[in-house]
Parts: sequence; structure tokens; C-alpha cells
Amino acid sequence: MRMNRNSLDTLCGALSYALGIEAPKESAPKNADLAEYIDKIFEGEKADRIFMYNPDAIGQWVYEKYNDLCTAADMVTEFQLPLESVMPSVTPVNFGTMYTGAQPAVHGIQKYEKPVIAIDTIFDALIRAGKKPVIVAYGNCSLSNIFLEREMDYYICKTVDEVNAKAAELILKDEHDFYVVYNGNYDSVMHKTGPESVQALSELKANCRAFGMFSAMIKEHWTSHNTLVGFAMDHGCHEIDGECGSHGLDMPEDMHIMHLYQGYKKEKN
Repeated sequence: MRMNRNSLDTLCGALSYALGIEAPKESAPKNADLAEYIDKIFEGEKADRIFMYNPDAIGQWVYEKYNDLCTAADMVTEFQLPLESVMPSVTPVNFGTMYTGAQPAVHGIQKYEKPVIAIDTIFDALIRAGKKPVIVAYGNCSLSNIFLEREMDYYICKTVDEVNAKAAELILKDEHDFYVVYNGNYDSVMHKTGPESVQALSELKANCRAFGMFSAMIKEHWTSHNTLVGFAMDHGCHEIDGECGSHGLDMPEDMHIMHLYQGYKKEKN
């Protein structure tokens, strides 16, 4: 498993850089590798669309060991970004860092809880810049809660299938600038049956196929935009007694993640 040297807190600055907006006030400096890719793929221009697909708990070791199940995601991406989650390696803590660029002690979520984050976020930065963000998630998940109370669009669905259907609908409407779409199906099954169970790996494949579908739709329908598409998980996981899965520890299985990105340059008139 490749060593990860960049903290997850560097991602927010790079996403802000991609869109040409100021990063949130407490954000760490931008991830230099992703910024370099953005400059190259858009030939010095900025993106005007970002689509972030957020699967839950897919560790780098899972992605690498079962890479044959991730073909649908690999086929539509060309840039791999190894990152390290923040501690504790649980969902609300890490999504808090992903979209504020701040460490947990700064954004305020330091354990598994789901308060609304009060500090500056990428969603606030987008709104200040006159751009339209949207979150599509389901149930009582972290992304359905921790970024509420902003003047933006939220679609809180009942199931993963409804999330995917709504995301596809929004892609076709093309009315937003920054999309966050959450699927927690691998995480939910992994906790019950283990990270390498047939059931969990089936959900891993389903996540990759959903992302592949979204990316293909974006490539076809957003030809007038410079678009960055990301397959961006929050943390990893490991097996515990009873053949169940868990995460939250300071260990490579829980901390090391591999994001996948693709830039689609707009077509020339």
C-alpha cells in the first residue's frame, strides 16, 4: 500500500483553487498535486463545475486489493490522489475536514456526532462567490446534517437508489456549480458483515458503477463546462472480532484513502 503524505485537510483548498474562489477562512493550503493536475487538464483555465461523489469507508487497501471491482471508477478517472484521513477516522469528523479544510479541533467535530458546523466551509465560500452548491444525501447521515443552515439546495432522500436518481436528475438539469453526492452503502454493510464480505464487496462495486454512470453523464451533457469529477471517500476500515467491520483508529487501514479524479475540458465552439 502506497504511503500517504498529504492530509485530507489539503483537499478543500485545491477544490477552491479549481473553481477560482477564495478557500474557506480556516482551510489548510491547497493540495499541490491536485492543483497541478487541474492546471494541466484545463490548460490554465478554471473549472466551472465540480461533482464530488462521496462513498463512505472505502480504504486504500480495499481499493487496491479489490481493484478488479473498481473498474467502473478507474475507467473514468486518470488522476489518483493518496490522502490521509484525520483522527478520529469517523465519518462526520472527516467530511467536516474535507469541506472546511480545517482540522477537527478547528471545525469542532472531534467524535462521532453530527452538529451543524459553524466555521467557514466551502459551501459558504461558494455562496459568497455567487455560485450554487447542492448536497444530495440520505437519511440521518453526516452529510445530511453537518452542513445545514446555508442558503443552498439540499436533497435528503430515503435510500441510496433515491440519491442516485436525484443526482442523475440534477446532472441533466445542470443548474448548480458544486455537487456533493453521498453513498454510504459500503460502510453500512461493512459494519455488519466485514470489509471483505461478499455483501460488502458487492456494495463497493455498486459505488464504482454509480460513479461511473455519473461521470459518463457529465462527460456527455456538460460539454460547455470545465468540470472536475471526484471519487472521494472519507476514511477506510478494518475487520474486528465477529467478522464485522469498524474504523476510527490511527492505523493505515482506517487512515489511508485513495481519491480518484478526472477533469473534462469544455468543448470549443
